[in-house]
Amino acid sequence: MAKVQYYGTGRRKKAIARVRLVPGDGKIVVNGRDIDDYFGLETLKVQVRQPLVATETLGKFDVIANVRGGGFTGQAGAIRHGIARALLVADNELRPVLKKAGYLTRDPRMKERKKYGLKAARRAPQFSKR
Repeated sequence: MAKVQYYGTGRRKKAIARVRLVPGDGKIVVNGRDIDDYFGLETLKVQVRQPLVATETLGKFDVIANVRGGGFTGQAGAIRHGIARALLVADNELRPVLKKAGYLTRDPRMKERKKYGLKAARRAPQFSKR
């Protein structure tokens, strides 16, 4: 008999996460590695678990996430977004809780492009009077 799986895609900056929720005991695996091995900072681990804590489903699902692109912070945000979307597929009654916490909103902030004549997006060359 096939196991029930819930899918969700999360994005933040350049990071894209494909998240699978499988009924289990709360294990989180990111790119084939345990969450403690993958993310060094405790704040990023907490950020990934936020949707599960808010909906009180922390021990009910195993999370399997494939994430690529971006840095660690962007990847953690993408996984959080993906988990929230997958939880909606699992149980649509959780929508008000997730929406109020802001986990369903895709963060629109992106890197600002570099402009010509400048060293970065806004960083100008050093000014010298002489």
